Amino acid sequence: MKKLVVLLGIMMVFLCGCGKSNPDNVVKDFMKNVKGVKSYKVTGTMEISNDEETFNYSLESYYLKDNYYKVVLVNQTNNHEQIILKNNDDVYVITPALNKSFKFQSEWPTASSQAYLLNSIVNDIENDKNYEVTENDDGFIIKTKVNYPNNDELGYQKIYLNDKKEIDKVEVYNTNDIVKIKVTFSKVDLKAGLKEDDFKLEDYVKEEEPKEEDCEDGSACKDDSNSKETATIEDIIYPLYIPSNTYLTSSEKVDTDTGNRVILTFSGDKNFVLIEEKAVSASVMEVIPVYGEPLLLSESVGALSANSLSWDANDMSYYLASTELTPSEMMLIANSLGNETLVANTK
Repeated sequence: MKKLVVLLGIMMVFLCGCGKSNPDNVVKDFMKNVKGVKSYKVTGTMEISNDEETFNYSLESYYLKDNYYKVVLVNQTNNHEQIILKNNDDVYVITPALNKSFKFQSEWPTASSQAYLLNSIVNDIENDKNYEVTENDDGFIIKTKVNYPNNDELGYQKIYLNDKKEIDKVEVYNTNDIVKIKVTFSKVDLKAGLKEDDFKLEDYVKEEEPKEEDCEDGSACKDDSNSKETATIEDIIYPLYIPSNTYLTSSEKVDTDTGNRVILTFSGDKNFVLIEEKAVSASVMEVIPVYGEPLLLSESVGALSANSLSWDANDMSYYLASTELTPSEMMLIANSLGNETLVANTK
């Protein structure tokens, strides 16, 4: 009789072990796998939705232990490429086509959630003691709070793991349960074998030397390596979002060394200035210091400081300044400029 009881017990253990893994153990195993890697590379896509449109990006993100990160984002509509780079020196947002970089003294990426970085996803799980995990037909779904201090409409995320405990997708929701950011991972390599040399700013610097053969008189060419192209702005792009009781009070077009720019002044409850000019490529890398954070917008990665937001999109450079707007309001204004149908000819 005792042997029969022991045999039944062994069979019950075996049968229970053949089912799906315990959800909490799956989460712990996923976190352990990510935290144990020396380097990784992930590829996939990212969708960012605002009230009017959805913007699609191809995505590559790289990590090397001891705080090296690189994220490559390419807008699939206009091929606008930007790189967020963190190495031993600083944090950079690089726009290769413009030979331009914002340089930050920043805590990125730990200062907020990042749906495209495995480390950040693990941190969000760790920081939410009340995270929820459920099973579905394909694997498991982890629901956690998120931390986006510069975008207060985002409230939580769902992290999708397959039955191999590998990440498939992350969806970030607003407070109305609408998906605003979706990252889909097509490949995750947790043994990427990366080195520090894979995270150098110099890899994205383009320096053009003057060509002596272009000089008509045969003398040494003038060194114009610091020069830029010139461009004329013909259309003003107005924001579709403006804070309530705030109005456009002046529009001024001024000439610059590289063409011209338009200065829009808005006054009322929330005063701010918006500057627009054609984006031009420099022959020598332009590095712009910023005391702030990289900010993911619908069409670009911007540079957010205490009182300003700078970004490049659709061949335009924008600068938004205000002592009264919140970061979320700056983001709303910037994202509303994506609609180029609302313009006014400046001629």
